[in-house]
Amino acid sequence: MTRVAVVAVALTLSVSATAFAQDAKSVALAKELAAALDAAKLDSLAAPDPSNPDTFVAALYFANMQLLVVSAKYTAPLLLIAKVAKKDYRDVYIDLNSASVPESKIFIEDLGADGLKAKREENQVFDTFEQAGKRTVFDSDWKKQKLTEQEYMKAFSGADDQYAHILTALLAQLKKTS
Repeated sequence: MTRVAVVAVALTLSVSATAFAQDAKSVALAKELAAALDAAKLDSLAAPDPSNPDTFVAALYFANMQLLVVSAKYTAPLLLIAKVAKKDYRDVYIDLNSASVPESKIFIEDLGADGLKAKREENQVFDTFEQAGKRTVFDSDWKKQKLTEQEYMKAFSGADDQYAHILTALLAQLKKTS
């Protein structure tokens, strides 16, 4: 009877983890952005954040490998507006990574360029999310980060929402320039 209970719990956990991964908003958007960047033969993209005038978003793309994404306020927004207009997207990415307002910065490492995933199998790459200097690693080991599973999943949900927002802004920019 104990063995059956253990199997049932394991099955429930794996089904809920799979269902959660499928519900991540960023998965479809990241795949769409990667495909659009491939089609446009671009390795970087940047845009103003439509919901926040002094904030910009930018991505550096390594085909079939990863998306490195940053969002932050910039003290000289007119400079970045000019760079976006000239399609100097890599420069915007570099500026946001190096000279943005630190407490506003979000940095995402999407290894696989396939959206954020809360749960990873052993020996698989994992995603990270950093906001205002606090980094969360989505490697399924919440204990190592001194989090409860509930706190870990809440952090994941917030990170996924932020990432989906950033990806949406980048996709809108790409559609404008196509």
